[in-house]
Amino acid sequence: MTRFVLGASAVLADVFDEPGADAVLGALESGAAISVVNAAEVAAKLHGAGWEDKDVALVFEGMDVIPFDARHARLSGRYRPATRSLGLGLGDRACLATATLQRCPALTADRVWTTLDVGAEIVCIR
Repeated sequence: MTRFVLGASAVLADVFDEPGADAVLGALESGAAISVVNAAEVAAKLHGAGWEDKDVALVFEGMDVIPFDARHARLSGRYRPATRSLGLGLGDRACLATATLQRCPALTADRVWTTLDVGAEIVCIR
């Protein structure tokens, strides 16, 4: 059962044992998901750091990877005006859309998200 949706910054905080990693671990233990868009962001970052495929795959164990479909795309697009001035990109909006549609809080390491009012509960891990 999904209780949290993880943003790429939250997953990377856990992977690199950065501040907030304990909050991500707790979310993973209670049921966490990630948008396929955010999973692609995490994979790109890790591969860019020289990680092997098998090690990248281990990062996603225990997470549901949620497809990004037309509903997610429309909602993500709807969030663009509210998020543009804050520098949020497609991956950030994909996480927010996924959290809204899953009716779960979005976990992020990006504090600026907490200033948003887009329909999803936002929890900053730092």
